[in-house]
Amino acid sequence: MAEPLHIRKIMEELVAGRMRVPNFQRGFVWNPERVAYLMDSIYKGYPFGSILLWRTKQELAHERDLGPFKLPHNDPSYPTDYILDGQQRITSIFGVFQTDIQLDKRPLWASIYYDLLTPENAQDSSFMALQDDEADKARHFPISCLFDPVAYRKETDGYSEDMIQRIDKLQARFKEALIPVQTITTEDKTAVAIVFERVNQRGVELDTVQLLSAWTWSGDFDLNQKFEELAQELAPFGFKDVGANKDLLLRCCSAVMTLDPSPEALINLNGQKVRDSFETVMTGIKGAIDFLRKNLHVASLENLPYENILVPLCVFFAEDSKKQHKMTNKQRTEILKWFWRTCFGRRLNSQPIKTLKEDVAEFADLKAKKRKELSIAPVHLSDSFFFETIFRLNSVLSKTFILMLAQRGPHSFISGNKIDLHKVLKEYNRNEFHHIYPRSFIKASDQDFMYDESCLANICFLSRTDNNAISGAAPSVYRAKMPEDVAEIVTANLLPPDTFNDDFLKFIADRCHMLNIEAAKLLEVMPPVPKPAGSKPEPQIGKNADGTVWVAA
Repeated sequence: MAEPLHIRKIMEELVAGRMRVPNFQRGFVWNPERVAYLMDSIYKGYPFGSILLWRTKQELAHERDLGPFKLPHNDPSYPTDYILDGQQRITSIFGVFQTDIQLDKRPLWASIYYDLLTPENAQDSSFMALQDDEADKARHFPISCLFDPVAYRKETDGYSEDMIQRIDKLQARFKEALIPVQTITTEDKTAVAIVFERVNQRGVELDTVQLLSAWTWSGDFDLNQKFEELAQELAPFGFKDVGANKDLLLRCCSAVMTLDPSPEALINLNGQKVRDSFETVMTGIKGAIDFLRKNLHVASLENLPYENILVPLCVFFAEDSKKQHKMTNKQRTEILKWFWRTCFGRRLNSQPIKTLKEDVAEFADLKAKKRKELSIAPVHLSDSFFFETIFRLNSVLSKTFILMLAQRGPHSFISGNKIDLHKVLKEYNRNEFHHIYPRSFIKASDQDFMYDESCLANICFLSRTDNNAISGAAPSVYRAKMPEDVAEIVTANLLPPDTFNDDFLKFIADRCHMLNIEAAKLLEVMPPVPKPAGSKPEPQIGKNADGTVWVAA
């Protein structure tokens, strides 16, 4: 059924609660410029697509707000029109013109003005989004008043007769504008899901979570709602972001149910199977997070070098929620080796879905005790790895390095106390990681020609308080502020004995060797052969006068 509607009629239906948004829709994502262009298209009579509604007598258990607007419930004696296509356009129109639902602050995208002084042409838009204090009354007319007679009279007061004629023409265009609307009437939810998928394969594609949400949706199960509940459940443990990362959660779902985390497998999942198996998947996710927290000091999703690390782990820990998965010490050792080799080897940088699929199959076999070992290849770091690699907070290698240091239970330089790793890693910001040899000292002592001061070998856990106390002092100077016996600090932070001798070159060489030995233990490989005593690690790194870095063998 096709029936165009005036803007006022659409607003009346929304305010009455008869037109609503199903929860499997995406949220409102349009920016102010796009809303302004829609207004220009309506004003000029340009086609901008039709609205697709699903009319049903059933009220859905879970619904989404219309952008920032909470819609009232519908009178149960009336059918409800759920928006299947065109939600962005309807939200834009309603947000710009409605005056019934008050917000604490009007969003910028809903504050659209018509430029009275710009000559109209077919190409350029005469509409723009402005903050109220940015608008110039002499030229910017707020179109939000066009459907409110009182507000319209107030806004047009003071304009010349010519200007009022132009504004009246503006109002007439919007009042007369017809919005193309198509309505399907059915109680068959499977048909609705299929229609929703097909119409959204045009233009801006839906993401997988929306397609699967529509496909798995039923009156008592809403995938979006389940994910939101998981986010709240994981929040106290620092992993709320996992519950909010719907693409990651869907990969976990697909991996557990089909042993295939690829997008194609997600779309082909059977809705009933998703509903029946969902609690098993959630148990797997919780088990994976518990493993990462207890065995690797991972305190948030942000700590993980790859978020997809969760996917194979989820497969291993997925169980009926009433059962408790028992992991053998051998399985634990294999998983930890896989973790370090995956991260240090950057295995998920290329062909991640293919690699994940291989890992998922092996983790399922490891869980079923069909295999004793995972077939991940050894990873050998070069002897120069820790001075060639520069610390960047969100890089895969830097995150892996941080977790490696965390395994040793690092101690504060100044107090000597053990660092609260959960607090530091949960907050995860640059303030907790600093240079052992301060940048200013390296430069002042003319030792900045050899290595980048931000190489991994010069980084450690260091609180903001400790860093302020050390400031730019030479290691031999700030050593006096440390406890008399620093043996435990040196050991826990993987520092060479002569750290505080102010020899940056020797310090980097010695710490690189110590870090390589530590990494080799985690990777279960032999460490690189150490250089002869007194030799300089190769290649050497220096800086040109313009600040560029050179590397020489």
